[in-house]
Amino acid sequence: MSAAANQNGSFLQTCQAFLRGLRGSATAAPSNPLGIEGESLAAAYLSERGYRILARNARVRGGEADLLAIDPDGQTIVLVEVKSRRMSTKGHASVAPPPESSVHAVKRRKLRRILQRLIAANRWHDRPARIDVVAVEFLASADHIAPIVRHTIDAVPLREPARS
Repeated sequence: MSAAANQNGSFLQTCQAFLRGLRGSATAAPSNPLGIEGESLAAAYLSERGYRILARNARVRGGEADLLAIDPDGQTIVLVEVKSRRMSTKGHASVAPPPESSVHAVKRRKLRRILQRLIAANRWHDRPARIDVVAVEFLASADHIAPIVRHTIDAVPLREPARS
């Protein structure tokens, strides 16, 4: 077994131990059926692209990660914020802002803190990490049309931009 494979194996064991600790009262499903469906679609979308989903609705002090995953590179920890919205349409033009537009400055700060706590709790300081956003749009007037899924990699910078 190569050193990289051995390192990834021990990393995955550490992740699994962490996740066992999250189960029970530390994880909770969202009460919003649209959110549940959006998170399931986002997890499937990412899995199809080589991401390994470590947890859903992983709670830490101060918040919750909708999805926690490992990038296809096998190293990068990815906190995924999922935004789902039922979109009204008028012809072919959407009449509402896209779901990802609701990841505002306060939410970005909260996501950074959640990721920092997950990194500290799991001693992932030597791992690259990032925050992605997956937007899922359900068209209100077209149940037969597949939802639209958009994945924005590195959507939230890990450092807050300096104020001018």
